[in-house]
Amino acid sequence: MTDSNTTSRQAGGPSSEIQGVRLPDGTRLPRLGQGTWHIGDRPAKRKEELRTLRRGVELGLTLIDTAEMYGDGRAEELVGEAVAGLRDSVFLVSKVYPHNAGRHRLARSCEDSLKRLKTDRLDLYLLHWRGNVPFSETIEAMEKLVREGKIMRWGVSNLDTADMKELLAIPGGGGCMTNQVLYHLGSRGIEYDLLPWQRERAMPIMAYCPLAQAGSLRQELVHNPVVKEIAAGHGITPFQLLLAWCIRDEDVIAIPKASSVQHVEDNAAAARIKLTEEELSLLDRAFPGPARKVPLDIV
Repeated sequence: MTDSNTTSRQAGGPSSEIQGVRLPDGTRLPRLGQGTWHIGDRPAKRKEELRTLRRGVELGLTLIDTAEMYGDGRAEELVGEAVAGLRDSVFLVSKVYPHNAGRHRLARSCEDSLKRLKTDRLDLYLLHWRGNVPFSETIEAMEKLVREGKIMRWGVSNLDTADMKELLAIPGGGGCMTNQVLYHLGSRGIEYDLLPWQRERAMPIMAYCPLAQAGSLRQELVHNPVVKEIAAGHGITPFQLLLAWCIRDEDVIAIPKASSVQHVEDNAAAARIKLTEEELSLLDRAFPGPARKVPLDIV
C-alpha cells in the first residue's frame, strides 16, 4: 500500500479530497454525501444512526439526502435531530412525492419537511420522480419556494435524458441543479447519453445506491475477482473500491447510506482512493459500460 493512491480504513478529520463537485450555480459540494433511505425505521438503532450521521459530517460528508417518502417522514425527523447545532455546516437535500409536486401541494410538502428537519430552509429540493403533474407546474412551484427563501435551489430525481430535455426546454427549467439517479459499477446505463448530456451543461449527477442495492448484484460486485484484486492492492474493501469508482470524476456525487460509525468512516476514506487508468480499464472489462441506450434503472 502506497501513500500516493491508497488510504487506511480508519478516517480522521475532514478530508480535502471529499470536496470537488460544483452545481451550475457555482455551489461547491462534497463528492460523497450521506443517504438516509431506511434510517429512522427501527427505534433500537436510532442512537447509532444519529452518531453515524454526525460522524459523517465531521469527516466532510456534509451533504445529507432524505425525502418525505422515507419512513413517512421518520428519516427527515432523524436527520433534523442529527444536525441540531450543525445546520450551517450541512447541505440538506430532500425530495417531494410526484403527486405533491403541483402548485397547490408542493408548498405544503416543503413546509412539512422543514418542520420535520427543524430548519427554515432546504439547500436543495428534488422532484422524487416524474408523475402526472406537468413539469411547468412543478417548476413554477419550485421557483416560488426559491423566491420565498424556503429552498435555496431545486432539482430532480429519476429522470432520463428525454425527460431532462423536456424539462430544460420549459421556461424556468434551467434552474434545475442536478438529477439524482441510480448509478454504480453494475448499473452504468446513464453513461450512454444521460451523463454526457448533463456534463455538457455542467450539471452533476447525484448517484444513489452507489454500492448497489443489497442483493445478488451487490454480491456479484463485491465478490468479483477483479474488484477484489484491485481492492486488495490498495489495502481497502471492495465497497470502498466501488465508491471510489463512482466518484472517479468530479461531476458525480455519491450518497451511500452508512449503518454504523465504522461504515461511514470507511465511506469517507474512499474519497482518497485514486484508481489508475489500468485499474479502470480492468473494471470496464469486468463490468462494461453500455453499448446502446437502455432504460433508466430505478429502485
